[in-house]
This record gives sequence, structure tokens and C-alpha cells, in this order.
Amino acid sequence: MPGTPARTDAATAPDVVCLGESMVTFLPSRPGRLADVPSFGRGIGGAESNVACALAAAGHRAAWVSRVGADGFGDHLVDTVAGYGVDTSAVERDPARPTGIYFRTATDRATDVHEVAYYRAGSAASAMSPDNVPRAALSAGRILHLSGITAALSDSCLDLLRALTAPRPGRPLVSFDVNHRPGLWRGHTRSPGVLLELARRADLVFVGEDEAEEAWGLHGTAALCAALPEPSVLVVKHGAEGATVVSRADGGETVTHVPALRVDVVAPVGAGDAFAAGFLSATLRGLPDRERARHGHLMAAAVLTVPGDLTDPPARHRADRLAALDDAAWGRLRLGPGWTGDDQEVRTP
Repeated sequence: MPGTPARTDAATAPDVVCLGESMVTFLPSRPGRLADVPSFGRGIGGAESNVACALAAAGHRAAWVSRVGADGFGDHLVDTVAGYGVDTSAVERDPARPTGIYFRTATDRATDVHEVAYYRAGSAASAMSPDNVPRAALSAGRILHLSGITAALSDSCLDLLRALTAPRPGRPLVSFDVNHRPGLWRGHTRSPGVLLELARRADLVFVGEDEAEEAWGLHGTAALCAALPEPSVLVVKHGAEGATVVSRADGGETVTHVPALRVDVVAPVGAGDAFAAGFLSATLRGLPDRERARHGHLMAAAVLTVPGDLTDPPARHRADRLAALDDAAWGRLRLGPGWTGDDQEVRTP
């Protein structure tokens, strides 16, 4: 099956290794401008560590590789990620650079009133390079998950991603989430080409239709397929409209569109990372494309119905039952807060 990783003989090897910066996040105590919010709660944020935490919570062996400062914020990050069951043994401590932090407003990041204040320049993770990360740990899993955020952090981080996506014998299946963040590329003119280059070198690519239009001027699945002919699996996310999975094998191409679920949204953050985790979870299990996308939607719905970026996913037997519904029943689902509990009824109008 296209995009299915090879199995490893090592019973303790990770299923997925995720590489990327995670930061301590300061979350507002109430909505409003950063200038007006009186206090903040502490959490963590990082696309790749979010994926690792979600996969571990779903019962997979997940590892996170990064660099953090030799400081209290670094301690908090490593302890929190490890608390989800993620292997953090390959996270390096940098005595000369700090752990990154950021503050954000409570509003949807897609709106004009959303604010994010990053304090990550010169962070420990931005110093990652091909020479200072444990390459053996990055090759140990069935899947290596990367994102375009890392490429934006520094020239050395970009060099690292280029090295990891280069064709080589024994390379794990490379999953790449484009994750175009215009603010991180401010002042650089190369971001569209860099992200397209890395995506073309990956085996499995996640890209939002909106970010593809912003970064590359491409609109629609057909245009993305033409621009990204190499990946064996291309997942195009259409927001509330769902996702399209394009699988390629033996010179042929299969296109599967899977509608999104109707969700009573509590906080619109973390859904993209959760979708990737659900899709990768189903990929590890060798499920068909429709079920892979449905598990992505279900994992995203779990995060959308809680205040933070991370939450426990539905139990596997429950997610499998929902993913196996016929199209009509899937279309009738409506998920709200608390739906992941086994004792909760899923609503259908």
C-alpha cells in the first residue's frame, strides 16, 4: 500500500520519530489583546512534539528529537512531553542557548485579531544542524515526521532537513507537514521554493489548500498534484470541507475525498497536528486511505473540543467504529466537548 512504512524487527524501536522545536507557551487567562490580558497560564507548543504526544496517547511508540536550553523551561518541556509517553532520550541540552517561549491570544490564529509574540530567536532548537543531532535516533523509527517550521528557524536547521530528506538506503518513510508560517519567513524570499523542495523529497506530505495558495500560488488538488509528483501520498486539507488523499503506486493514482466532521469547536488550535497524528496512526496500522483520513478527522475533533493543543484521543475501538461508518452516518455525526469518553453518546441530527 502506498505510504505504508516498512516494519522493523526491533520490538522497542519507535513507530514514529518527530523532529522539531517545541516551546513553552503562555496562554491568556481571557480573550483580548496581549496588551490587555492580565495573566497567562503555562503550556507547551510545538507542531512536531504535538504529533508525538498524540501518537503516544493513541498507543504508538513515539519519540521526539530536539534541542532545548539547560534551563527550567527546557526541564518543563521535556518532562511534559515525556509525560505523554513520548521517548525524549534523544533531546539534547544546549548550555549556551535558551529554550524558546511564546505568548498568544485566545482567538483563532486565522483571524486578524490573533496575536503571537515569539521569543525564539537564538533558541537552542534554532541551532540544530546535521552535526549536532543524533542521526541514529532519527533513523530508528518506521516514520520520520518533519515540518516546514523547522526549515524556517535557521540555515543550519534547513541544512538538517535537506540531509534528512535526501534519498539514502534504509531511509524511514518521511512524513512532511508543510506548515507554512509566513511570520517565520519574514524577510526571506526563499520560503516558497524551500518548502516545495522539501515536500517533493518526502514520501507523505500534508498541505493545507490555503497555505499552498499563499506560499506557492497553487489552488486545488490537481494543481498540487502537478507541483508535487514525487510523494507516494499527498494529503490536501480543505479546512471544514475535509481532506483529499492522493495515493500513487505502480504508475497509477487514486484520489479519495473524505468530508470533515461537524464539530462544536471550543478552541481552534492544534487541529492540523492532531489530523497528522491520526492519519499517521492509521498509516502505521496499514488502513485504507478513507480510514486514514477519517482517523485524522477524529483526532482533530478531539483537540478542537478542548481548550488546549493536546488531549487524549478517543479509544481505538471507539475511533475504529466511527471510522467504519457508512458515508451517510459519517455525515450525520456531530461531535462536542466530552465526546471521546466511552460513556458519551455521539450526536446525530
